[in-house]
Amino acid sequence: MDKGRLEAFSDGVIAVIITIMVLEMKVPHAPTLAALCELWPVFLSYILSFVYVGIYWNNHHHMFKTVERINGRAMWANLHLLFWISLFPFVTAWMSENHFAAVPTALYGGVLLMAALAWPLLARELIACNGLDGALATALGRDAKGKLSIVLYALAIPLAFLNPWIACVLYVTVALVWFVPDRRMEKVAT
Repeated sequence: MDKGRLEAFSDGVIAVIITIMVLEMKVPHAPTLAALCELWPVFLSYILSFVYVGIYWNNHHHMFKTVERINGRAMWANLHLLFWISLFPFVTAWMSENHFAAVPTALYGGVLLMAALAWPLLARELIACNGLDGALATALGRDAKGKLSIVLYALAIPLAFLNPWIACVLYVTVALVWFVPDRRMEKVAT
């Protein structure tokens, strides 16, 4: 199957996700800097989630540049990934509205973990469709960054109950690891 429709659909879903997240940022009722400063949890969570959505969008783009075709299983794996990413606005809003309390911060990590687990499932289906000697299989290799991300999310979730800020530091760390597009993909996606 042609991959273009899947890419267009995914881009549209991701654009809607970003739109929903920004709409969660309510305008202060008072025209003061103090009123604006009260929104710091909302703004910080929005920045972190925006970066995460951007990372997934960027790497999704690069991943699909490495493949020529898709099948039904790859389409379902892509929907699975998009499902978890579509929960980012909800967990972002819940975490920020509750000033990074333990349960919302842990659930935020849970959604990040599920998206991180969905990513290799999508990659596996694309590799199955395009061959073990294809560009994607070559680019992914052992995927140390992906495995490290999963470990850090799994650590952050219980740590959120000890200290939510430790969990947030781990979420930011993973985002920083992925902020630069995956060079393995860029090398083969030309």
